[in-house]
Amino acid sequence: MKKLLFAALAATALSIASPVTAQQTPPNVLVVGQIAEPKSLDPHAVTAVNDFRILVNLYDGLTRYKDGTLEVEPSLAESWTISEDGKTYTFKLREGVTFHDGSRFNAEAVKFNFDRMLDENHPFHDTGPFPLAFFFSSVEEVTAVDSLTVEFRLAEPYAPFLSNLAYPTGLIVSPAAIEEHGQDFGRHPSGTGAYKFEEWQSNSRVVVSRNEDYWDGVPPLQAVIYRPITDANTRIAEMLSGGLDVMVEVPPDSLQQFRDDGAFSVYEQAGPHVWFLILNMKEGPFADRKIRQAANYAVNKEAIVDNVLQGTAEVAAGPTPPAFAWAYNEELEPYPYDPDKAKALLAEAGYDGETLTFYVTEGGSGMLDPITMGTAIQADLEAVGMKVEIETYEWNTFLGEVNPGLEGKADMAEMAWMTNDPDTLPFLTLRSHAFPSEGGFNSGYYSNERVDELLDEARAATDQARRAELYKDMQEIVQEDAPWVFVANWKQNAVTGANVQNFALQPSFFLMLQDVAKP
Repeated sequence: MKKLLFAALAATALSIASPVTAQQTPPNVLVVGQIAEPKSLDPHAVTAVNDFRILVNLYDGLTRYKDGTLEVEPSLAESWTISEDGKTYTFKLREGVTFHDGSRFNAEAVKFNFDRMLDENHPFHDTGPFPLAFFFSSVEEVTAVDSLTVEFRLAEPYAPFLSNLAYPTGLIVSPAAIEEHGQDFGRHPSGTGAYKFEEWQSNSRVVVSRNEDYWDGVPPLQAVIYRPITDANTRIAEMLSGGLDVMVEVPPDSLQQFRDDGAFSVYEQAGPHVWFLILNMKEGPFADRKIRQAANYAVNKEAIVDNVLQGTAEVAAGPTPPAFAWAYNEELEPYPYDPDKAKALLAEAGYDGETLTFYVTEGGSGMLDPITMGTAIQADLEAVGMKVEIETYEWNTFLGEVNPGLEGKADMAEMAWMTNDPDTLPFLTLRSHAFPSEGGFNSGYYSNERVDELLDEARAATDQARRAELYKDMQEIVQEDAPWVFVANWKQNAVTGANVQNFALQPSFFLMLQDVAKP
């Protein structure tokens, strides 16, 4: 296996050195062009789909999403029961599963994972931070009933619980590896997944090899190499030259080129995605709702969707993606492009023309064509009299600036989220108690007491119809308050070599490679 990996890496290095020279990726080894360097390979410590695309192949959760859906099915848990009051979940675990480091998967391992994230007194809580531990904030206690039975006791009924267990924050890591590596675990990952970690060379590659003992069947591929290639044009050149087998997030103007070439296969899949601008409501012009609404009227989102994204997205109407059909408010209409209305609102608000700082990223998870989009938005805002100065950052640096909050730094920032439940995005980014100082991602400091009440009630409601009503009411209020500029809902895409078999995109936006083959 090691010899095969070294041969694969040598071929990959040659491709990196000469991206426009035709290359052949190694047989039975899949080379994936990622959009950025991963931040960490600890699933509890990251938030980006770019990282998740690797992690879902290294780890398993108690539950997982059924192929092609966001419906939950068993994974490391074979079955579960829920108490009548909706506050106790009891899971029967799969027997005979081991982590990649040889240690046993059992109920104590599950308890360790959640206590590590949720208990500040846990001896390995300092291996965080755990930015999406909010997913499990309703958990009061985790109990290992016996070696193959684990019980979660919740403070209140929590409708998204099983779905959140299937999200990467719920993936189960090896306690033994945490104990050995501590805060460096993200560089020495160990899970129970279809692939085992081999190496991570910064800004070059992450290599994983197949798990010959995988409980759900040995994967066909011998190895997968993930290569971070932040520049889209370079990714395209690598794909065309044979240096990649899979390329994710293909720029819209290149899709047709791949469709017309029999050497490639193009995949598209709608999913729960929102691309928006966070507006700083704590200070500066966007503290005024009229100015926030003016920004929404000023941006020609239809032109961005048609010309920049070339029809690979739809104009967003609010904070909830239409992919959540049962919870989406179809009565909402997107803010129309109306520069005259924008100018009138600015005049009413007494906008004084001060320069706005706009954070833009070079590229990242679900960010589409962020520099081009940022430039188009800058032009639209300036056309109605809003002066805008762009500051551009590499993806992980960008997250380090935006996630802690925009106060004292910027007036607005690009952002994209891909979520698993209609609760996730508003709960983490629009609640009053989700300010960055409280561990959330409400980086623009939006606060509305009624929105808080609706979200709290929706996540505790056991009836889906009632949840839908609550989410639809929330969407109306948030759209009117305009804490964001609502821009686009994207349809994800990928390109593979024609010889890649059993590949499929998922509505979760994860890259599941357990069944993929390459002769």
